[in-house]
Amino acid sequence: MESAITNFLSTVVDYAWGMPLVVLLVGGGLFLSIYSGFQPILGIKHAIQLVCGKHAEEEKLADGQISHFQALSNALAATIGLGNIGGVAVAIHQGGPGAIFWMWVAAFIGMNTKFFECALAVMYRGRDCYNEVQGGPMYVIDKALGPKWKPMAIFFAVCGLVGTMALFQSNQLAAYSSDNYGISAALVGVFCAVFVGIVLRGGLKSIARATSSLVPTMCVFYVICAIIILILNFEKVPGVFLLIFTEAFNGSALVGGAEGMAVIAILKIGVKRAAFSNEAGIGTAPMAHGNAKTNEPISEGYVAMLGPFLDTILVCTLTALVILTSVDFTAVDADTEGVLLTALAFETSFGAFGKHFLGLAILLFSTTTMIGMANYNNKCWHYLFKGKKGFGEKTFIAVFCLCLFLGAIAEMGNVVNVLDIGFAFMAIPNMIATLILAPRVMQAFRKYKAKYMDEL
Repeated sequence: MESAITNFLSTVVDYAWGMPLVVLLVGGGLFLSIYSGFQPILGIKHAIQLVCGKHAEEEKLADGQISHFQALSNALAATIGLGNIGGVAVAIHQGGPGAIFWMWVAAFIGMNTKFFECALAVMYRGRDCYNEVQGGPMYVIDKALGPKWKPMAIFFAVCGLVGTMALFQSNQLAAYSSDNYGISAALVGVFCAVFVGIVLRGGLKSIARATSSLVPTMCVFYVICAIIILILNFEKVPGVFLLIFTEAFNGSALVGGAEGMAVIAILKIGVKRAAFSNEAGIGTAPMAHGNAKTNEPISEGYVAMLGPFLDTILVCTLTALVILTSVDFTAVDADTEGVLLTALAFETSFGAFGKHFLGLAILLFSTTTMIGMANYNNKCWHYLFKGKKGFGEKTFIAVFCLCLFLGAIAEMGNVVNVLDIGFAFMAIPNMIATLILAPRVMQAFRKYKAKYMDEL
C-alpha cells in the first residue's frame, strides 16, 4: 500500500512539474522582468530603506496590521527554513551541483515575480470572516478579475491548504533529532504540534512578533556557521563554483540519461527546489505582504523582492557551498539525503560539535517556518470556510497541528512530493493572474516613481 502511494505521488509530481509549469514560472518571470525593464531590481536600495523604516511615519494610518519589516520577516520565516538546509541538499542529491545554478536563475527572475505578485496583494486586498484586512492570490483573483474567475480563486485556496502544511519542516526536524539524539519522530511531532498551537492561539500579531525576533537571529547564526566552514575549506570554493556552472549544462551528475535530457531534468529540479525555497510565483508571500500597514502597493512589492535574494542567492548558496566543499555527495549512503546530508557536511568541518551547531539552526529554521506556513494555511482556510460553524479557528489549529505530527512520522519522499504537488497547483492560478494584471502594477509603479523619483 505504501509503495503504491509513493508511486502515485511521484507520478503526479512528474506531471505537475512538467515543462509547462517550468515555462510558466521561469518564462512568466522573465517576461515580467523584461516588461518592467528590471526596475524592481534596480530599486534594491529603496527596498532596503523601506524595510529599515523609511516612510513608516506617513503610513501609520494605513490599512493593514503589521510593518514592512514584520511582513518580510513573516514571509522569510516561511521561506528561509529547512528548504535552505534540507531542500538544497535534496536538489544536490537529485540533480547534482548543476541544480544550484538553475536555483540562482530562478531566484533572480523570481525577484521580479515577487515584486508584481506582492504589489497586487496590497492593491487588491479583501476582508476575511473576522473583518481583518487580508491579501493573497485568492483575493486578487476575486477583486481584480471578477466573479467568473472565482473557481480559480477557490482552486488556489484549496491547493494552498496542501502546499502550506509545513510537513517538510516537522519531518526534517524529526529525522535530525532521531538520527543524532535518538529522539523518536512521534515525540518531535508532538512538540511541533504543541509549540505551533500555542503560538497560533495568539493570532497574527503573535506570529509577527515571533518571526520578527527569531528570523534575524536564525539567519545570522546560520550564516556565521556556514562562513566559518567555507573559510576552513577556502581553497575548494573556486572549484565548486566551476563545478556548479559546468554541471548545469553537461548533466553528468545524472547517470544513465541522454545529455540533453539530463540538462532539462537538472533545470526542472533547480526550478522546483528554488520554488520550494523562496516560493516566488507560488503565491504564498503575497498572503504575508498583504497584511503590511501601507497604502502604497509598490512599496510592498519592493520589500517582497528582497525575499528571493536573501533566501536563495544568500542562504541557499551558502548551504550548497558547505555541502560541496565538505563532502563527496556521490559517495554518501543513499539514506543520507535532505538535512542529513547537510549535517554530514557540518560534522566533517566542525567534528562532533557540528551536529549541535546545525541542530540549533534546524530547530530555529523549522519552527519559524512552521509558524509562517501556519499563517498562510490559516488564510486559505478562512477564505474557503468563512468561519462557518465547525470550521472556525480552533478547528483550523487542531487540523494544522495534526498535520505537523503526521509529517514528522511520514517518509520524506512522500512529504516532499505532497508539498511539490500543492506548490505546483498553487503556482498556476497565481502566475496567470499576475501576468494578466501586470499592466495595472506598472501603471501604479509609474505614479510611485514620480512621487519618489529621487529615491529610485
